[in-house]
This record gives sequence, structure tokens and C-alpha cells, in this order.
Amino acid sequence: MRIRVGYEFIYGFPQPTPMILTVSTHYSRASDVVVPDHLTTDPSVPITAYRDGFGNWCTRIVAPAGRIRIAGNGVVRDTGIPDPVVPYAQQYAVQNLPEDTLVFLLGSRYCETDLLSEIAWKLFGHSQRGWSLVQAICNYVHHHITFDYQNARPTRTAWGAYSERSGVCRDFAHLAIAFCRCMNIPARYCTGYLGDIGAPPPYGVPDFAAWIEVYVGGGWYIFDPRNNVPRIGRVLIARGRDAADVAIVTTFGPNTLESFHIWTDEITESGAVIPAVSSAATA
Repeated sequence: MRIRVGYEFIYGFPQPTPMILTVSTHYSRASDVVVPDHLTTDPSVPITAYRDGFGNWCTRIVAPAGRIRIAGNGVVRDTGIPDPVVPYAQQYAVQNLPEDTLVFLLGSRYCETDLLSEIAWKLFGHSQRGWSLVQAICNYVHHHITFDYQNARPTRTAWGAYSERSGVCRDFAHLAIAFCRCMNIPARYCTGYLGDIGAPPPYGVPDFAAWIEVYVGGGWYIFDPRNNVPRIGRVLIARGRDAADVAIVTTFGPNTLESFHIWTDEITESGAVIPAVSSAATA
């Protein structure tokens, strides 16, 4: 299948303001890109880019005073196959983990392993290790947190999500990541596009999505504590320790976000949207 992905942000700035945007399709999907989702601005400004410490493609601009439109629109091929399920994937002992996974065992800005470790061991200490343990964590988080888009806030951490039992997809991801790390399973935060392809209505509010990847069975596998079922058509943008590493937009000055729009649609070869399986991206 082909999936059209894209975004449009309209900001107002009282003065020239530097910005960092992490909105480009991840390099791991490079061979799937049909139409690159190049970032454009109106009015036009100089654009530079770099790879961050996690390999994500980041864009830098200086927004002028006044109103600016930032947008991108691309097309990506996808297999149409749901997220893989590997129930016999085993958990590695910490001493046997690859060195590049170890950073994803540590506490981070939004994932306070020190506050949640005792709780995690009480909840999951008797669970079978490996894939089953990760699924038990996702099951718990899925039922523990009530999805509430109106109650979203950027300062809520995993501890906050656990205590308040409310949040959006990033809060589900942060709590599941923290619990996995407490149980000695490397876990990392992912952000990207996830439409409602293959999912029944009602459909979600248009936004970028968050999910997690965990290291079991010698590889990284997708889990989604928010939806808690294998999904079709994920398009990764960035990975990191938590949302602080993969912020979609970072601004270095006062601003007003006047509007934003995200789309994730299955399309025909001619580019027409397929209504029956197309929808806004989930939050």
C-alpha cells in the first residue's frame, strides 16, 4: 500500500526565533519513500539540517517575526502487515545486552525509574520474562490510564501518568518504558504517523502518535500500550529515550501556535485517498 503523510503548522512570532523541527520520515524507511516529505516554509527562510545523537533527522530554521507556515507532504510505501508478534522472544540478562542498548535501561527526563522501580517489581516481579513480561506491562498501562486528549500536558511524566491515571499516547508510552526499564528490559520512545488503516471507527484526533520499542529476542520490537493491538501503517519519524529527545517542534522564544494539521491516509496509485480505511492520525 501507499500512505500519504504530512503536516502543517502555522505559528506567530513577535520576533525572529530559532526553531528545531523533527518531522522527517526516519532513515530506516528510506527505501520506502516514494515522495520525500521535504520541509517547506512560507515565507521562505534558510533551512539547514543535521542528525542528532540517535540518528534522527532534524531541521533548523530561524522563523521571522510575524506569521509562518511550516509544512511537509510525502508518500511512503508500506507492506500493510500489522506489527509483528514474537511471543517466544527471550529477555537478555543485563550483562549480556549489547552496549548500545544500555542507555535505554536508564532513567530519563520523562521516565523516572527510581520512583517506579519498587512498584514495577511488585506488579510484574512474578511474570514470565521476555515478550510475555512486556505484554503484561502494556496490558497494565493500557487499562491503568484513561485516554483524555483534553487533559494533555507536556510536563506529565511516567510517574504523573501512573498517579493521575490519565493522559495521551506519550503518557502511555512513558509509563510502559519506565516499567520495562525497571524490569531490566531496554525500551525506547518512538514518534511518527499512525493512521486508522484497518482499525474500526470511531477514529482519533489528528496528531502525531507515540509508541515504544523494546529489546527482546536479539532485536527491537514495537509495542503500543495506547492501542495495545498490532496496527498497520506506522511511519517512524524519530526514536529516543523519551519525548524530550524527539520533540516535534522546539522553539527558542515566545510564540503562538495558531493551527496544526496532521494527515495519514492510504492512497491509490493515482494519489486518491481511500475513504474506507483512511483517517486522521491517532494521538
